[in-house]
Amino acid sequence: MGQPAPPSYDGPPAPPAPPASGPSRRPVVIAVVAAFVVLALAVAVPVTVQQLRGDAQPAVAANLDQVKAYEDLRRDHTEDDVDYEQVPPVGGMHDPVWLDCGAYDAPVRDENAVHDLEHGSIWIAYQPDLGADDVATLTDELPQNGILSPYDGLPAPVVVTAWGRQLRLTGADDPRLPLFVERYGDGHTAPEPFASCAGGVRETDSGSGGGTDV
Repeated sequence: MGQPAPPSYDGPPAPPAPPASGPSRRPVVIAVVAAFVVLALAVAVPVTVQQLRGDAQPAVAANLDQVKAYEDLRRDHTEDDVDYEQVPPVGGMHDPVWLDCGAYDAPVRDENAVHDLEHGSIWIAYQPDLGADDVATLTDELPQNGILSPYDGLPAPVVVTAWGRQLRLTGADDPRLPLFVERYGDGHTAPEPFASCAGGVRETDSGSGGGTDV
């Protein structure tokens, strides 16, 4: 008889396989981070643009609620300088000679311009450092019976005036400017509406001519 076969031995049992892991959380983390970045940009970009735009203007309602009214204004003539309460003046004592209509590139004399207001004219005044493009925009808005001029010490970038009515504007593109011209351009608040401002003196505050016809 042959020798019996030696007993066989299996090796040590294999270690258990690691449990299957769940779905990766990496896409969720990436999505959260991306959403946060988008939100941050949505807040930061408009603020940055606003800071970079030094000429940014606040939004205003396109109505005439902010027009100031002044009543019982004097109408007598004087050749003297007048100390007006409003800047620019909205009426009052004024020079016997009115200012010729048009756009001026230098400040005009208040006393002559007020005579134009008495005739129903519109006076658009702007700060002297206003850009050339903005001045061109104002020129386009100027009615035929109107005056456009820079004004030192103006309390707003642009101020539009009719006799006894005045509105401070945020700039040349303020939507209230054409509304004001439409409302008061017929001169109905003035003592002498429909009187022309043509044919007046064309001297500026410095004493030299500086106007252009419109």
